[in-house]
Amino acid sequence: MKRSQVNQIIRDFEALLDKHRFELPPFLKFTPEEWKTKGHEYDEIRDNALGWDITDFGMGEYDKMGLALITLRNGNVNNPKYTKTYAEKICYVKEGQSCPRHFHWKKMEDIINRGGGTIDFRLWVANEDGTVSDSDVTIFMDGRRYTVPAGQEISLRPGESLSLYPYYYHEYIIREGSALVGEVSMCNDDHEDNYFFLPIGRFPAIEEDEPPYRLLCSEYPPAAD
Repeated sequence: MKRSQVNQIIRDFEALLDKHRFELPPFLKFTPEEWKTKGHEYDEIRDNALGWDITDFGMGEYDKMGLALITLRNGNVNNPKYTKTYAEKICYVKEGQSCPRHFHWKKMEDIINRGGGTIDFRLWVANEDGTVSDSDVTIFMDGRRYTVPAGQEISLRPGESLSLYPYYYHEYIIREGSALVGEVSMCNDDHEDNYFFLPIGRFPAIEEDEPPYRLLCSEYPPAAD
């Protein structure tokens, strides 16, 4: 992805957050120059990958398959220094944009439509080896429990949420306008806990065609002395 595209996505994300009156913590407004001055008091942000995160899943077609998200809080399953057992994200997904089929080995998460378009999900149960089962799927949606055939479409309208358990393959596409999507979950570990049905990338290579507007969560400089 080009840096100019990443910059514009973040600006569009900020505009959508403003529209829905969703306020961000101060660190998400730091400029790259300000990050160079920040010391070890911000280690939790660096160590736990809090902040801006843009991906096209290595497909090079962000408008069709991509995701812009902010990790607001997160523990760290690999570092006992951090004892939080939960995470929270807010995501910006454009109309017509999809997320590829995947599941998590350990993480349970709730996906919440915070406003905007409709989120159309499809779910399957994964076998221990990552293959897809054709068994029915139990749905947990805002206190309602019911069963659907594997792969049946489930729509989340603004205010609705869906609970996803480990080994629940899920994919989605956004209809009827861009959506602001929340996630509340167990600790997030993008390096070891994600399993994609088809091999794809997670963190994009950035072509630097202009200076960064905000740093991504993988780009923070070391703590200033």
